[in-house]
Amino acid sequence: MSADNATTVLITVTGKDKPGVTSVLFAALTRHGVDIVDVEQVVIRGRLVLGVLVSTEHDPEQLQEAVEQAMATVGMTVDVAIGAEDGDASKLASSHVVVVLGQPVTARNFSEVSRGLAEIGVNIDSIRRVADYPVTGLELQVSAPDADDDTELTRAMADIAARAGVDLAVERTGLSRRAKRLVVFDVDSTLIQGEVIEMLAARAGCEEQVREVTERAMRGELDFAESLRQRVAVLEGLPASVLDEVAGELELTAGARTTIRTLRRLGFHTGVVSGGFTQIIDQLVDELGLDFSAANELEVVDGKLTGRVIGEIVDRPGKAKALRRFAESFGVPAAQCVAVGDGANDIDMLSAAGLGVAFNAKPALREVADTALSHPFLDTVLFVLGVTRAEIEAADAEDGVLRRVPLDV
Repeated sequence: MSADNATTVLITVTGKDKPGVTSVLFAALTRHGVDIVDVEQVVIRGRLVLGVLVSTEHDPEQLQEAVEQAMATVGMTVDVAIGAEDGDASKLASSHVVVVLGQPVTARNFSEVSRGLAEIGVNIDSIRRVADYPVTGLELQVSAPDADDDTELTRAMADIAARAGVDLAVERTGLSRRAKRLVVFDVDSTLIQGEVIEMLAARAGCEEQVREVTERAMRGELDFAESLRQRVAVLEGLPASVLDEVAGELELTAGARTTIRTLRRLGFHTGVVSGGFTQIIDQLVDELGLDFSAANELEVVDGKLTGRVIGEIVDRPGKAKALRRFAESFGVPAAQCVAVGDGANDIDMLSAAGLGVAFNAKPALREVADTALSHPFLDTVLFVLGVTRAEIEAADAEDGVLRRVPLDV
């Protein structure tokens, strides 16, 4: 078909979704010998919106009449725009994806998000729901005016998120988003609830003292290695059996099993890099079927803790070093790695990964992370990666493990 003699026609069909609508429409288009330029369809709560952009060298008014008659036979409403522009496909492609997470996402929340995006010149190209549990998740395909400046866009998203009262995660679209292959989790207050060192210190009657040191270290006010030595020192004399006791008391963060199970199905390498202790972490690794781990080792002599750690300390630089080591061992480039953590000692690890996720994190980490999540559900990480709740539950149902735990909200 000659582009010089062709007219573009945009056909928009709306109404109650039912079998046969698309076939009736395209049968009418076939009789008029049109070329298909673009097609988009969405169904929202049983309501169909189907858009078809065509190119024709024949009378577009006759095409319009034929389409209107065909759609009337199936009870659908149709709008036809003759002379609609196709545009430049390269310019129409979205540059970024923005994931909006809330519990719930209200109209006010979304109004603030859309207004904030408009203020910085970002256009929303399309929207789809990615989750209805345990949070509401909406995925926006957007076009940014300066598509190459991710830093400024990420900073702007943080400001909009604070104003709108929702979590916003932004990533570049395309292969880079779908190429993630390795995910590293911090353990304390990320993969599990609470801090292991405080659980151990409670056995020595020093929980409050250790908690204060932990908080200062996680805020970045104390050197982690020195703070670790201070905290471990109070454990001197405890029987080594407390390690098994504490390991048996660990509570996983809500959504942790779902997250690991889903990532493994997708072929991700998953593991932990922790400032905690191998004697406890190893049991967690076995339970969840993780691929790798790095943690500190408590010294045990004659069945008792000495109050010291042995070997190289996994501190802030050590966490980033461990991530790089594991990524290299699996042949995964850093850009295809994801790191999830909550404290200042995770800063280097999140910075080394292609995507750094601050999970209910301290301000020091939130400031440098690519995205910050504030809901207490680890499976929100999956939505950031583009996995939908429907996909998760379809796989869980197939394996017979599908269930929704009632939320106390």
